[in-house]
Amino acid sequence: SGNYYNQGEIRKKELEQSCCVLGIPASDVTVIDHRDLPDDPAVEWDTQLLATLVLKHIEAKNINLVVTFDARGVSGHANHISLYTAVRYNCCFEIFILFPCVGCRVLMLESVNLCRKYISFLDVLISCLLPRDALFILTEEETEQAKRAMRCHRSQLLWFRQLYLLLSRYLVVNSLRLL
Repeated sequence: SGNYYNQGEIRKKELEQSCCVLGIPASDVTVIDHRDLPDDPAVEWDTQLLATLVLKHIEAKNINLVVTFDARGVSGHANHISLYTAVRYNCCFEIFILFPCVGCRVLMLESVNLCRKYISFLDVLISCLLPRDALFILTEEETEQAKRAMRCHRSQLLWFRQLYLLLSRYLVVNSLRLL
C-alpha cells in the first residue's frame, strides 16, 4: 500500500488520482495491503506469495497483458525487483501451461544506464537503434499527461523525482522485452 513512511492511505489516494489522470477508473485499481509485502526499498518480497497474488489477479480480471519491471527494477528498488521475480516465477513454473491458455503475455520495462535514463527525448534515437520487442514513444501530449499523473503523487515528489519529471526518458520513450 506504499506505507514506508506511514503514508499508505495518502499514497492510495494519490494512486487513484494518478490513474484518473491516465483514464484508468478506480474500479480497475487494486491495492494489495499485505503484512508480508512491506513497502521498503531494502526488502525483497517472498516470491511464491507475490506470484500467487499476481496470478490470482490475472485470472480474476482476465488480464491478457502484464507489464512489469526487468531484473534491475528500473531504479534498483528491491520491491520492483521482487515483482519481476514473481512474474518470472509464474511464467517459468506455474503459468507455463496457463498463460498460453488465457492468452496472457508479459512485457518487461527495460532498465537503462544512468546516462540514458536522464537524457529525456534524446534517448529516442538510441532506443530505436537497439534491439527490443516493443517500443513506446509518447507524443508531447502523452508526456504532459504522464507528468500530470506523476504530480498526483505529491507525497513522493522529492527533489530527485522532480529531476525525473524534467529529464527522464521514461516519460518520453519506453523499450520493453517479452518475458
